[in-house]
Amino acid sequence: MLKVLFVCVHNSARSQMAEAFFNHYAHGSDCSESAGIEPGNMNPYVVRAMAEKGFDFSANQTKGVFNLYKEGRTYSHVITVCDAEAAQRCPIFPGISRIIMWSFPDPSTFMGTDDEIMEQVRVVRDTIEAKVQAFIANPTEENTL
Repeated sequence: MLKVLFVCVHNSARSQMAEAFFNHYAHGSDCSESAGIEPGNMNPYVVRAMAEKGFDFSANQTKGVFNLYKEGRTYSHVITVCDAEAAQRCPIFPGISRIIMWSFPDPSTFMGTDDEIMEQVRVVRDTIEAKVQAFIANPTEENTL
């Protein structure tokens, strides 16, 4: 059984997308959660981009990784979806069989017109979706894209 925690800085974009895709594509008892190092507010571009794929993020709340740690949650894998510097600030959960670092651009840093930002968010969304599908297919591989 895979029980995965996806972590990013604010839990407002990348980790929420990874959690949604994992839980959508996972089989049987595999499941995931997501959290942020410094929980923020949901990214409205991500809410819109995920709606295009049929996921309703309009009521999603961000969660703190340290709160999950304090609750004694356990995971088989922790996958960070932020840059390496931020990932190093994550707590070490007991019983983890693997910590994996995937780095995706942060949608909160995207600039441009509304359409340009949406296009950048779609690229990140689709890359995360492909990465999650590859991981589910073979969780022992690094699955780099």
